[in-house]
Amino acid sequence: MQALLPVGEAQLVGIGDDAAVLRAPDARVVATMDLLVEGRHFRRDWSSAVDVGSKAAAQNLADIAAMGAAPTALLVGFATPGDVPAAWARDLVRGLAQESARAGASVAGGDVSSADTIMIAVTALGDLAGRDPVTRGGAQPGDQLAVAGRLGRSAAGLALLEAGLTRPAGPVAAHRRPKPPYRSGPQAAALGATSMIDTSDGLVQDLGHVAAASGVRIDIETARLADDPQLRAAAAALGHADWLGWALAGGEDHALVATFAASTELPGDWAVIGSVSTGSGVRVDGRSPRGRGGWDHFR
Repeated sequence: MQALLPVGEAQLVGIGDDAAVLRAPDARVVATMDLLVEGRHFRRDWSSAVDVGSKAAAQNLADIAAMGAAPTALLVGFATPGDVPAAWARDLVRGLAQESARAGASVAGGDVSSADTIMIAVTALGDLAGRDPVTRGGAQPGDQLAVAGRLGRSAAGLALLEAGLTRPAGPVAAHRRPKPPYRSGPQAAALGATSMIDTSDGLVQDLGHVAAASGVRIDIETARLADDPQLRAAAAALGHADWLGWALAGGEDHALVATFAASTELPGDWAVIGSVSTGSGVRVDGRSPRGRGGWDHFR
């Protein structure tokens, strides 16, 4: 397994010793952790082991980017029933390694255990490179709201899989292997982003966290959301037209959403989709959103 995991630039001591040793040139380390449970977060009949590994890495690495940091390393805990083939575990490691490499990070260590179901616990680490972290709590009235990455494709892919469909392929691939815009996180920090979050649970729900932490109202303008042909194709395949619902409430795309001063000129990776004002909560086209607005881990 160790041969599948290349050594990253931040890694001084990796797999094979009691603990990893990583460079921390900023003297601060950004850290996050997520847990994936089979049947709750992934299904082996829908996703390959490489898919699962890639997704496990992506959802953690995106949290690092959402703080304005560059990902450096992952630590992975893997628990599995004894009847899971060794080849599945090797492919899981390949997926973790491939997505980590895409983010510029490495898999520096971890642990394995037996369990009644497959569980994957991933801790991601990152480097701020001297910048202040971008939290959820800094949005200011008058800021512009912008997104980097796609919205709704993972939720559309999940809906297709639940209906027994694997076409159109784009949304299904986005659900199996999300591709967060990692570089956009440090880029936003360098541009002076006042707040940032990744869309793990849905645009409306995650922006609710920003609004609450910042003590502001956030307005989403649906006319400014990208008209995504892949979402429209998925909606047509399922016999309805509610592609916008996926963009607003669908999670696991791990796009980055940030607020910036109104005078900030944003590069092409970022698209303005709304604004920040005084008040509280999230509004969609001036109205309170319907439903939960995203994923609830305990429903």
